[in-house]
Amino acid sequence: MDRNDFYGRIKKLAEASDKSFNQIEKELGYSRNALSNYKGKTMPSAIRLLELSEYFDVTPRYLMGLDEIYFKEKSEDSLTEFIFENLNKKQKLEMCSLSQGWLVHEMK
Repeated sequence: MDRNDFYGRIKKLAEASDKSFNQIEKELGYSRNALSNYKGKTMPSAIRLLELSEYFDVTPRYLMGLDEIYFKEKSEDSLTEFIFENLNKKQKLEMCSLSQGWLVHEMK
């Protein structure tokens, strides 16, 4: 796990939730500057990783920088959109062709 990835993701999630690190630390019962320490000094324990993933409603793998998908409960729409957005042009065309073939088959 890259320290900067972890810290950057925590910082991004805190900003998205309009909360300061101090506010989050207080809500979770952490000591002051506990989250800032992840900037380069320490890495979270497994327990802390799980607590933070629950707090922000993201997967631990996302916090660790192993996944770009951050939502815990992926709706079919959001997962489909995420997958399609991450295909290259050739793959998107192939996906459209496969979908069209499937639709024609289903209409019969």
